[in-house]
Amino acid sequence: MENSGLNKTEEGDRIFFWPSEEIKQKACVNSSEVYDQAEKDPVAFWEDLASKGIAWFSKWEKAYEEKIPDFKWFIGAETNAAYNCLDRHLNDKGDKTALIWIPEIKEEEAKKYSYRQLYEEVNKAANVLKSLGVKKGDVVTIYLPMIPEIIISVLACARIGAVHSVVFSAYSAEALNTRLKDGGSEVMITSDGYYRKGKIEDLKKKANEGIQDTNVKKVLVVKRTGNETEITEKDLWWHEQLEKADNECEAVKMKSEDLLFLLYTSGTTGKPKGVMHDTGGYITQAYWTSKWDFDLHEDDVMWCTSDLGWVTGHSYVCYGPLLNGITTVLFEGLIDWPNPERPWEIIEEHKISVFYTAPTALRLMMSHGKEIPEKFGLESLRVLGSVGECIDQKTWLWYLNSVGKGKCPLIDTWWQTETGGTMINSLPGVGPFIPAWAGNSFPGTRHTIIDEEGNEVIKTGEQGYLVQKSPFAPGLLRGVWKNPERFKKTYWRNDKYYFSGDGAYRDDGGRFRIIGRLDDVLKVAGHRMSTGEMENVIDKHAAVNEAAVIGKPDELRGEVPVAFVITKGEIDDKERLEKELQDMIVKGIGPIAKLKGFYFVESLPKTRSGKIMRRILKSLIKGEEVGDISTLQNPESVEKLKEIIKG
Repeated sequence: MENSGLNKTEEGDRIFFWPSEEIKQKACVNSSEVYDQAEKDPVAFWEDLASKGIAWFSKWEKAYEEKIPDFKWFIGAETNAAYNCLDRHLNDKGDKTALIWIPEIKEEEAKKYSYRQLYEEVNKAANVLKSLGVKKGDVVTIYLPMIPEIIISVLACARIGAVHSVVFSAYSAEALNTRLKDGGSEVMITSDGYYRKGKIEDLKKKANEGIQDTNVKKVLVVKRTGNETEITEKDLWWHEQLEKADNECEAVKMKSEDLLFLLYTSGTTGKPKGVMHDTGGYITQAYWTSKWDFDLHEDDVMWCTSDLGWVTGHSYVCYGPLLNGITTVLFEGLIDWPNPERPWEIIEEHKISVFYTAPTALRLMMSHGKEIPEKFGLESLRVLGSVGECIDQKTWLWYLNSVGKGKCPLIDTWWQTETGGTMINSLPGVGPFIPAWAGNSFPGTRHTIIDEEGNEVIKTGEQGYLVQKSPFAPGLLRGVWKNPERFKKTYWRNDKYYFSGDGAYRDDGGRFRIIGRLDDVLKVAGHRMSTGEMENVIDKHAAVNEAAVIGKPDELRGEVPVAFVITKGEIDDKERLEKELQDMIVKGIGPIAKLKGFYFVESLPKTRSGKIMRRILKSLIKGEEVGDISTLQNPESVEKLKEIIKG
């Protein structure tokens, strides 16, 4: 397909796509000069952005100070996140659609909330929380599916200065219990249930189990499905409480460094960390990364497919779009249910202009065949984004051509729960957009690569540890809840850098290629190799749909790589395919990366957010117990994998 909306160049084995003059003329940022301006004085740069993008009740006395691991932005300033998302838009955008909620069941009608309607619902919910004794600084746990009440609850907490702690609704009762105990919540918000593949999931049952032996005194219950579920003496129906509540509630003045929310990182082992994000710095970064990364304009409709249980949902479903006064889309269901046409039908019906999703979801859509999105015009789409994991070149190009019709800038964003907002990517009006490459640091942020001794890596193409340099981004985490020692030990190296835990390398233009988590880097005979790099090579084979590479213990070499591969249908000649994949690995990376085994499987164990649980694959290879699999979307895959590995 011709890429008429983008200009294309090639350098070696890399393809570069550049924004056309038409795209650049309309873009919020259309020159690389913004990077130079930011680099001269990052603190002054963020001060200017904060002044332009955020409404402050009082301005800061000092913009920035640090004493690692502590740092502060906009010291002494006062603001409110909910006020910035709602109140300030009422005069000129009160009747504009703020939120479109799309239920999973196609027979149900979508709901639309104007900025004024959302403002009133948030105020009612805030007053209900106050009536339950919730005050500034209290932690409220939100255990809700993707229904409007999850955004209303988040903003209601922000409005009264309560700290919201959203727990992914697909998490188990045990996972909820851990987070409730750590956060110390006395009030929780949940629902009777929700729909998944047309069936009702009894969320309240898990909630009832999850609050055992916690501080929870009251539970607000949203009636989503009307299914029969156990109601206890702690429960209050959401709709009954809101009917009695006033629709006016003054926004509490919050210091910039006051805590806005906790978000627990699940991790692969150990106790989840309660990542702490402040108010002023976080919303400043959420505003500007949304505006510039997705080139947001007044008439944009943005669909980020993330659940609010993840930071992507916080920043680019809720806060970012609403801070910018545009329309955000919330979808309850699975992206390809009840049919693979569903995402494209949603984009066409609601004229979505910005589409932001994960490579896992893209591979799922791609597996249904490129002819499905290609039979839709998708003319409203203007910017595409990828988030959550490294995206391989094959998926990237499919996304660009089959979905974006070759005309939409495609940004591959690198960031983390801890960073609060996007950190590394190309800007739509600047580019270039390179398959499987993230790009440059967001203006005003500084990243580099260090080796195992902490020395900065200057050499082009040399892999190392991705870190952030001072001054640290306004949205970066401010601590780990109740555990300052863990905060320092996990994230700060040499009292100099924020340590991301990811590996990367750079090209001559300073653009970053992310190679994945450092625990996904193998050390074979003393050589460090990225499993993400190997997966990217394997994924390029026409017969491969998805692959996961892990390390297998080896007496001689320490560990050796093995691959779990999902193919596109039946394999006629398994030995031939193995040889072809092996040849691709040797050619693409080198003989040192030769795989020591292939497992052709029907599915890989994944969380409900779509991430492959490599920890489980490693345990299975080692013959160890896999531990808790309650958060998997496909727990049945574990037994099947056991049989394949044994066979």
